[in-house]
Amino acid sequence: MHSPNERQHESREHSIGRRTAWLTLSAAFALVVAACAAPPAPAAQPPAAQPPAAAQPTQPAAPEPTQPPTAPQPAAGKFTYWGGLIFSDVANQMLVDKITEWGKARGIEVDVVMINQNETQQKVSAAVEAGTMPDALDMGTGLMQLLAKNGQLEPLDDVFKQIGDAHGGWLDAAAKSVDPARYGGSVWGVPFGLSGNLINRRYDLLSEKGFTEAPKTWEELGQMAEAVNDPPKVYGMGFALSNVGDGNLTVTMLQTWGGRIADDAGKTCTIDSPETRAFMEWITGLYKKGLFPPGVTTWDGAGDNQAYQAGQAAFIANPGSVYLNLRDNDPELLAATRFSGLPAGPKMQLQPYGPNVRAIPVTSRYKDLAKDLLMYLADDEFMKEYYANAIYGPVLNSQVDFPVFKESPIHVGLLDVAKNGTPPAFPDVDNPAYAEFNSNFLIPKMIQRVVVDNVSIDDAVKETQAACQAIYDKYK
Repeated sequence: MHSPNERQHESREHSIGRRTAWLTLSAAFALVVAACAAPPAPAAQPPAAQPPAAAQPTQPAAPEPTQPPTAPQPAAGKFTYWGGLIFSDVANQMLVDKITEWGKARGIEVDVVMINQNETQQKVSAAVEAGTMPDALDMGTGLMQLLAKNGQLEPLDDVFKQIGDAHGGWLDAAAKSVDPARYGGSVWGVPFGLSGNLINRRYDLLSEKGFTEAPKTWEELGQMAEAVNDPPKVYGMGFALSNVGDGNLTVTMLQTWGGRIADDAGKTCTIDSPETRAFMEWITGLYKKGLFPPGVTTWDGAGDNQAYQAGQAAFIANPGSVYLNLRDNDPELLAATRFSGLPAGPKMQLQPYGPNVRAIPVTSRYKDLAKDLLMYLADDEFMKEYYANAIYGPVLNSQVDFPVFKESPIHVGLLDVAKNGTPPAFPDVDNPAYAEFNSNFLIPKMIQRVVVDNVSIDDAVKETQAACQAIYDKYK
């Protein structure tokens, strides 16, 4: 991890100066999974650009404690699980301990490997090629789509139903995120948490300038950020413009301007538009005014966290890890911080939720044991404590009334995202092409082309349109 001051110059290494390098990671990944795949699952027809229907009715029922069925006797060997590393040491250790506890109860040795979520796709790509995939793992639905399309995941319809039945049903957002109608007719991942970005803002600095309310629009946020910008002490805009997951917040920003990645059929890229250019004028204009910290185009996944925690950013977007850090380590800065939903753009307001799922590769040696583990991890008592130390909103009706979703300001916000947020990709179509587009970070790279490489907005938009269409053409 790098602090904001460790990178004093913008690196062209992460820009899109060489267009041929744009598609390297995901193109290589797609080739790997295609080469190693069993016959792919039938492709779902892309839905229209509106929130999709839920996977199945989720009528609330009286929650019952999880009672996993008797697990089969394990074969000789070690059960390997890849967990998604989050910015909470407590939550990470809780997951390791729970899986270890399960392994002892089932009589099998376990190996839990916690992986930086920004590196999951790269590690999965290498593991598919080498034939070394774990027996189960955490992932986002974008990677889930790519693996399922290429026959790399085990269907989990039975586990999804059993967990839902035991916990009063799935929240609508969780059910939609793995809806079989959208993903080739099966459930490929079992949700365990819905993440969502909330705006963290320096209320102490902003109130001194007369800003006591949360920004209602991105343009208003930019004006507020400019008012408190005081480099090198404080920078107004602490949003990543780099090639990491945090950088893809710029996709949501673009969409609130009315920009789209592709058409309603999810087939033809539509980035080259007046709306995209208007968004680019806004965000690159703020960059050129000096509102972004040095190194922001090369930040890793911790860059925005560290900038805010060091008191060097007035605004960031974060799902909760910064709140947990401040709660435990910096109560003074926490008292000076306020939280709110994402602002609106000129055309719409979006508050995307990010589903996180547990999946089982088809190569798992212990498929039945892996399913048993997924049910074991859904235990309400475990999840009650896990959520209190993690950065996720609930996925099951039995979880909604957990104390943390009433007591913690950030978790109150995450509950609202889980109940009222917008589906991933919306208003675009959430399909494998969209997932690959985002895994290439093409919107952050488009911004980098202007602010680092001094390419015109018009040329950067045209380059991105061409790179986007090259991806979407692969899925026609």
